[in-house]
Amino acid sequence: MKVLIADKFEKVGVDGLKELGCTVVAQPDVKAEELPAAIKAADPHILIVRSKKVSAEALKAGTALTLVIRAGAGIDTIDVTTASSLGVFVSNCPGKNSIAVAELVMGLLLSCDRRIPDQVADLRAGVWNKGEYSKAPGLHGRRLGIVGLGQIGREIAERARAFGMRVIAWSRSLTHEEAERLGVVYAQTPLEVARLADAITVNVSANADTRHLVNAEFLAAMRPGAYLINTSRGSVVDEAALEQAVREKGIRAGLDVFEGEPAGGTGTFGNAIVKAPGVYGTHHVGASTDQAQVAIAHEVIRIVQTFQATGEVPNVVNRLARSSATHVLSIRHRNRPGVLAHVFGVLAGGAINVEEVENIIYHGAQATLARIHLDGVPDGGALDRIRTGNSDIISVELSEI
Repeated sequence: MKVLIADKFEKVGVDGLKELGCTVVAQPDVKAEELPAAIKAADPHILIVRSKKVSAEALKAGTALTLVIRAGAGIDTIDVTTASSLGVFVSNCPGKNSIAVAELVMGLLLSCDRRIPDQVADLRAGVWNKGEYSKAPGLHGRRLGIVGLGQIGREIAERARAFGMRVIAWSRSLTHEEAERLGVVYAQTPLEVARLADAITVNVSANADTRHLVNAEFLAAMRPGAYLINTSRGSVVDEAALEQAVREKGIRAGLDVFEGEPAGGTGTFGNAIVKAPGVYGTHHVGASTDQAQVAIAHEVIRIVQTFQATGEVPNVVNRLARSSATHVLSIRHRNRPGVLAHVFGVLAGGAINVEEVENIIYHGAQATLARIHLDGVPDGGALDRIRTGNSDIISVELSEI
């Protein structure tokens, strides 16, 4: 298989892919707008990206592309809808950067509480101002609200408890029982977290439901002087509303992600939110530790190895959870050519679509069971034609799903 790596990727990952027998084309500096041309030239079976935007144009540029792997967790930079329409799998590496992101969250919390970046700036400017910076609420005993208690959120909760903080959490799937098991206080809504917490960290995926989850209403519910940390995606926070809350309510914010980030690793950045006093920003580097990137590289190798060996894709995000099939046609037949072609021909003639096929070969490879998922019901005549139209068919059964 040919693999195009269109982002920076650990050497251990490149070496591992080569050991699997892959032909690796590494173009880490290719720009997003240049990706369609790069895919057309390389025509890879697999595309690996880290933060690069994969557009519909890019996905359509190659003839062999069957799998896109996001070397990270979020998939909002990939046009998954187009990939699905083209029969291209999209996979990711969830959980492998959780510790790295959690560590940055704690760093941003401390920055908000002790104003570390402001102190550094003053010292570099030759200003000594101990009187100003000796005032800090501290984190011990305060309540940290976690919006989104996935793997990253759980790592944050563990570290927050080590700091002596009490944790209140909301997540779509969180139950009272799970909250008790994790040692966190259950919140019914994100707004409840906003009202009760002294500091809040947002750790949700970017989608239509989470766009501007932190909006004017959310910020109005926060306590004056509370801290907001966002290491998820820029679209989750309404930055104009946040800037207003920073100026009017004394909210402090630690932001690793922003709306309208530059597409590449470098560029000009004129986002107004980072100029607001009490806002401490980093350069979307939550997952950027050596430990996290090596773990992600090993996960990418595992995904490719499994795909090579079985055709299955670990962590696939665009496989339909449940097809529209209503019936299963089970056909036991001798393991010889032409049997399934005969069956599919009869089904096509009856305008019955095949959704999924499973072919189980018995010991000795003399007989096979084909389980064919259908989106409709073949009439009696079609079933009779399947039974009698090929002498290698042993039995035919139709069952409802």
